[in-house]
Amino acid sequence: MKYIVTIQHTQSIHHTNGMVGSWTDWDLSQLGIHQAENIGKNLVQMFAGKKLVMYSSDLLRAKHTAEIVGKHLEVQPILKAELRERNLGRCVGQSVLWLKENIEVQEKTIDDRMFSDAESRRDEWNRLFPLFEEIMASQDENIVIVSHGDLLSVFNAMFLGVDVSSLNEFELFGLAGGVSIMIKNDDGKRIIKRLSDLSFLK
Repeated sequence: MKYIVTIQHTQSIHHTNGMVGSWTDWDLSQLGIHQAENIGKNLVQMFAGKKLVMYSSDLLRAKHTAEIVGKHLEVQPILKAELRERNLGRCVGQSVLWLKENIEVQEKTIDDRMFSDAESRRDEWNRLFPLFEEIMASQDENIVIVSHGDLLSVFNAMFLGVDVSSLNEFELFGLAGGVSIMIKNDDGKRIIKRLSDLSFLK
């Protein structure tokens, strides 16, 4: 049995100031800090007495979320660049308005790049896939992953075992602070019990 909890980082400063997230290293807002504390408190009972491993994006907003949650779960996050949000190239550090006014390509498929130096969805998939396989093949039974919205939508598709091309047809997207609970049972069946559950924020 493998029990995986994914956490989309809580409210970041870029959620409030009109800036693009991507690889810009925004920290959490005060609300985001409070939300992460609540997630940690609400997960304590779920993992009581269990050996736990936590992975996190190394971008500050995810890292800070993981550190706060990890404090409650008594685990230190292992930082992984593979869990970073999608790189939007020269748009990093710019505003959402700048993105809309300067976008080079409107994304219609997983191979489109908004900017020539940005990642496509396929690029993002290829970046994550080796780590995903490593996690799924590991002997770890209780895993927490803290990352970003776009990256976790890719993770969700991988967990369901679909091909990358499926991202042209559907998305399993979440919200800031959303907690998803996934199980791979002893028969190898993969089950998503909760998807981007915001009740952990309360």
